[in-house]
Amino acid sequence: MDTPGRALVVFAHPDDAEFGCSGTIAKWVQEGAEVHYLVCTNGDKGSTEPEMLPERLAPVREAEQRAAAAVLGVKSVECLGYPDGELEPTRAFLGQVVRAIRRVKPDAIITSEPHPRTYHSHRDHRMAGLVTLDACFPYARDHLHFPEHMRQGLEPHKVGAILFFGGEEPLEFVDITGTMDTKIRALYKHASQVRGRDIEELVRKRSHEIGERAGYEYAEAFRKIEFRR
Repeated sequence: MDTPGRALVVFAHPDDAEFGCSGTIAKWVQEGAEVHYLVCTNGDKGSTEPEMLPERLAPVREAEQRAAAAVLGVKSVECLGYPDGELEPTRAFLGQVVRAIRRVKPDAIITSEPHPRTYHSHRDHRMAGLVTLDACFPYARDHLHFPEHMRQGLEPHKVGAILFFGGEEPLEFVDITGTMDTKIRALYKHASQVRGRDIEELVRKRSHEIGERAGYEYAEAFRKIEFRR
């Protein structure tokens, strides 16, 4: 898979991108790509601590996400701030993703798999992937959708391809052997989520299993859809 000049990563919760595709992000950045993040929820329910409150957790998770993005070399992080577990395919949410696409003008977009068939995924993950797919085509492309963006100086944009992480039958593999350590460093910035867990062993094991399918030591895998230009 060729490295895009510019990429947008749309995901539900702080840490989703680091688990799902951060080796690829780091590789693309090293190869000269400009990568941007759109984080859909504030992750305010992601804690097992009995004393934790959503209003305390949300700013912690945003700070962790920004720190992880900095490790990877991500150029910008936009946080939409929806409550964790409450992401819905509304027109307002769709418009926010379309706006991000028209602002960043990505060649490629990475997001979560919206249609898993053999496992249950978090509803927020499915909603993020589904709305992002629809935002790519036709909404970001056609100027009569969300015309208010034109008044803000944002022109329609045609995305080249969308890549889904977390799919059952990936056909695109990215060799992340050279950025595996960077992926681990970024994950450890999410201290509220990985504290007390041997994340490195688990992530290396999974990345190696994926890599074996493509002849790499470590890899990430994606389902890819290309759009007609």
